[in-house]
Amino acid sequence: MNAALQMSGLRGELRHEEPMARHTTWRIGGPAERFYRPADIDDLAAYLSQLPEGEPVFWLGLGSNLLVRDGGIRGSVIATSGVLNGLTRVAPDRLRVESGVSCAKVAREAARAGLVGAEFLAGIPGTLGGALAMNAGAFGGETWPIVARVETLDRHGVRRTRAVEDYRVGYRSVQGPSGEWFVAAELQLAPGDTPAAQARIKALLARRGETQPTGQATAGSVFRNPAGDFAARLIEASGLKGVCEGAACVSEKHANFIVNTGGATAAQVEALMERVAETVAREQGVSLQREVHIVGEAP
Repeated sequence: MNAALQMSGLRGELRHEEPMARHTTWRIGGPAERFYRPADIDDLAAYLSQLPEGEPVFWLGLGSNLLVRDGGIRGSVIATSGVLNGLTRVAPDRLRVESGVSCAKVAREAARAGLVGAEFLAGIPGTLGGALAMNAGAFGGETWPIVARVETLDRHGVRRTRAVEDYRVGYRSVQGPSGEWFVAAELQLAPGDTPAAQARIKALLARRGETQPTGQATAGSVFRNPAGDFAARLIEASGLKGVCEGAACVSEKHANFIVNTGGATAAQVEALMERVAETVAREQGVSLQREVHIVGEAP
């Protein structure tokens, strides 16, 4: 790809060779060839419509659940956090939320509006866009059961509204029309008691703080829970708590988290993931499936 594209009418911010370590919760990642922070959905549509046909496009929320390899990302990274941030009440029991709004904010604002059903989102360390893309869940709740409909953009900048029935949704899996990305969703909630919802959110966050390394550089859960079991239990039972590859270490607090203890590379994290999976397969007879997305190129 050419480093400089001739584009017109844009209102957002375009950077070149932007270090992704600045934008991921692991604080790891090589440069993005192009890094675009749109002004709003219409501006994003204008950007996408002017990209070369073969330009890879990668969407970025809060940078959790993500490992960017040390060689960086070719093409365009679209940064949604803090910019696609609309959150409005469109019906007595329904919120329209843009994809860059953090899941924690959705939970808080729903409770403040006297709506319940979104409290579990407080435990997801990402944006609604990421939660929609993978049916993220926490504390027994999942994203798609509260989705009424979604709005998407394709790489030509065409905007669509789609029904839930247009998608096949499973555990940490969402399949739908190809070449489209989520830019907003309407969430169907229920009237409820604001203080009770706020108390539930507070309790869930306290539980998360007690059981997860929330003050360290992690990306959330590394592996999916296998049916009827927990990845953390399997990893701990295999004697892997505290095991390191360079500065990347399995958390002593929660075995399904990998911590960047300072200066870890993506290659070290990836090597540790492989070591954990191989050890659990050998010791426990279970094949762990990765939940973290790995993108980009090796140096």
